[in-house]
Amino acid sequence: MFRIPARARAFIHSRTARRVGRTAALTCPVLLLLSVSTTAYADLSVPAPAVNSLPVVIANLRYWLVGILAALATLFLVLAGVYWATAGGDPAQVERAKGALRNALIGYGVAVLAPILLEIVQGIVGG
Repeated sequence: MFRIPARARAFIHSRTARRVGRTAALTCPVLLLLSVSTTAYADLSVPAPAVNSLPVVIANLRYWLVGILAALATLFLVLAGVYWATAGGDPAQVERAKGALRNALIGYGVAVLAPILLEIVQGIVGG
């Protein structure tokens, strides 16, 4: 069985002890500050935020959803181009590029259909 020399063991233990000491020196003040209770005062001069109506929320959701889907589809389209350009005749890489291109086209299709789907949801919930 391999035995660590006493000199190396002393170094390991002292290094570990310093690491534990540094960690304790950093965490103790933070824990002390978090444990002290303070009083919270409400600022009554600031009005409460207005709540949007359902059509406004769905319109905002539509814009975000279409933007995110279009961005992801564009990412897949760029990846497909990179895969295709770097394929060098490798059939596996060409198939990978075709798969990324297919995903990009599906993403663009879903991005186009997202407003229609949100209109259906808005009609169902009665907004």
